[in-house]
Amino acid sequence: MALALLAAMSVYAGKYKNFKVSTYIRAQDVARMEDEKFLKSTWETVSSQVDLDKIYLETHRDAFTVPEKTLNKVKKFFLSKGLEVGGGITFTRSEPTDFETYSYARAEERAQVKQISEYTARFFDDFILDDFFFIDLKNDDEIAAKGSKSWTEYRLRLMADAGRELVVNPAKAVNPKVKVIIKYPNWYDHFHGLGFNLEEEPSYFDGLWTGTETRDPGSAQHLQNYLSYNIMRFFDNIAPGRNGGGWVDAGGIHMSMDRYAEQLHLTMLSKTPEIILWNYMQLAEVKITPAMRAPWQDAGGNSFRYDEMVAPFTKNGKTITPTTMARFSNQTLHQTDLLVGKLGNPIGLASYKPFHSSGEDFLQNYLGMIGLPMDMYPQWKDDRQQILLTQQAAKDPQIVEKIKRQLRKGGDVIITTGLLKAIKDNLADVVELYCGDLKAIVNDFGRMGKSEREFIIPQVKYFTNDAWEVVSAGRPLTGGVSGYPILLRDTYSKGMLFVLTIPDDFGNLYDYPAPVLNVIRRAMSKDVGAYIEGPSKVSLFPYDNKTMVVENFNDQAVNLRVVVNAKVSTLNNLLTGEQLKPATVQVSRNRFFGYVDTQTVFDLQLPAHSYVGLGY
Repeated sequence: MALALLAAMSVYAGKYKNFKVSTYIRAQDVARMEDEKFLKSTWETVSSQVDLDKIYLETHRDAFTVPEKTLNKVKKFFLSKGLEVGGGITFTRSEPTDFETYSYARAEERAQVKQISEYTARFFDDFILDDFFFIDLKNDDEIAAKGSKSWTEYRLRLMADAGRELVVNPAKAVNPKVKVIIKYPNWYDHFHGLGFNLEEEPSYFDGLWTGTETRDPGSAQHLQNYLSYNIMRFFDNIAPGRNGGGWVDAGGIHMSMDRYAEQLHLTMLSKTPEIILWNYMQLAEVKITPAMRAPWQDAGGNSFRYDEMVAPFTKNGKTITPTTMARFSNQTLHQTDLLVGKLGNPIGLASYKPFHSSGEDFLQNYLGMIGLPMDMYPQWKDDRQQILLTQQAAKDPQIVEKIKRQLRKGGDVIITTGLLKAIKDNLADVVELYCGDLKAIVNDFGRMGKSEREFIIPQVKYFTNDAWEVVSAGRPLTGGVSGYPILLRDTYSKGMLFVLTIPDDFGNLYDYPAPVLNVIRRAMSKDVGAYIEGPSKVSLFPYDNKTMVVENFNDQAVNLRVVVNAKVSTLNNLLTGEQLKPATVQVSRNRFFGYVDTQTVFDLQLPAHSYVGLGY
């Protein structure tokens, strides 16, 4: 596989076939490029190690605006290098001061925002607002303007209006051709609290961009790897055809080259048309160090191969020794380019997240990391066999009626314990369950194994013979005195309702033994066409042309099974052409355990931090 992939890469030269690759220069760095030596030397470093299609020049950040003379000079330089050139704005007054934004209740600061928008539109036919078109201030002017509204209500209205009145309309008055794009960061579940209005803004901005930086999951934001893909799909579903691309920075590269490469790779698995490598100076200055080579590289066979990335290479007849992370970007994206052209449109288990909803924040990313392929929507989906509802769905006052409608037509509804707790009184018309404040400490899942650690789950109570446990847990369960549902089922009309127990610490989902995860994946695979069997931290990315990508985020190799919900003769490696033959398995009549005669099972092994593209 590795040799075939390297051969394919060696004959492929130039830019990319399936997407564009861009970078972004902050205002302060654009200003430094008035120095001809600095401008040319940084370009030499970056362009020799990564192929770029476009560059975005920022005009304003932290109360600083790039002078017109410098902006024109830098723009002309990059146009002469064959790049497309767009603009950018960051509406901050002081990032070091807790990312201080402009105060949109103050007339003088509103005027400044409007002037910056007009200024930028003079130079570019498209520009992006970086992460900070929100408000995080509670000064006396904002307090007075808020009045009796909640901060969320006030900020949502304030910023939706400011986008039209201070950015889009003024820019288009100066340059009718300009496309004004809003870039949203990665913390989507908290947007509404600071005024990012996903319901209104995508309708009047010319496009949006998506922050796919997951960095170190153990750092302040605690964002799981899977978010780099999942958030792209969510924003695609908010504004179909208008999500311009993903945006990844160097965060996480201290963990390993693989962690950085995974963010780029997952972003592009969403089939997005462009990616921005944040930012130009990181590409120029973040040096390659031996610490970026992870221990699992010693085992070999990895998808992202550090030793090959840092080896000298020839470009335009010149031998180049890689020096910065730009080389990691280039190799990862060219490698991913070979795969994504073979993939169809992404599909997954639909999860309904109403606009401005909260609860079980970012849970879908943890579920993606246990092998459930997520497809989040801000609207209810009536055309699916199954739909997943987390606590966020309680935002919809009609949620129980929608659940009934899905069940009456013969579909499945999967609800989490967080949603059960939020709507249990109304849900009682479907099934009488209770999930309150009682907890259980568990580590034993009976015949499905034990977890390596104990953890806390909410207790779900139900009426015997009205609902049934599919998976149970206790401490101990085998030979013990008590047990609690991990996956519970109940029937209503023609459909089935499942309750999925979510541990208090979402990360403990990764502690569920593989046989438990296998049952959950199987039960929730109706709209996907396939599922995986194996440990946690392995994700499945399915597509509508009977292809899929399976990716291992573990620090060691894993043995897996891919179960196709159809009879097929082979499973083909999309890059090497290798054909996998079906495994011999026993047929079971149980709807949740084993295999039925309409399924085909394949065995495979994946090295640490590696992926494989498959088709059937």
